[in-house]
Amino acid sequence: FFKFLEGGEVTITASYPAGKIGTTQENLLAAARGENEEWDVLYREFAQVADEEGFTEIATAFRMISVVEAEHERRYLKLLSRLTDGDFFKRDGKIWWQCRNCGYIVEAEQAPLMCPACKHPQAYFEPKKENY
Repeated sequence: FFKFLEGGEVTITASYPAGKIGTTQENLLAAARGENEEWDVLYREFAQVADEEGFTEIATAFRMISVVEAEHERRYLKLLSRLTDGDFFKRDGKIWWQCRNCGYIVEAEQAPLMCPACKHPQAYFEPKKENY
């Protein structure tokens, strides 16, 4: 949002929840709740204030950002669901898994417990993406 500023000084008084480190499931749920508040409350209010103050371009940007925050919430909830259901590292059929450390790939229903190439644990595996 800095590109909307026209110079000068800005005073910001704000607070932000510090949270706490919990289990992965607790952290994902807290993150999803935070994203929900951002898209459903905060950015909506920011856009309303920007509209009221005559900053329609900024209000539009806030509304577009809220769409992104809703996607973040959806992603965290899907990850939480995969962890809860026990299918984070396994699928119903064979897929390609890729080690995020070394790039090793393997076709299997479940990610290896350890990468045979670099010896990193299963947590380094993710479904391989071909987005190039």
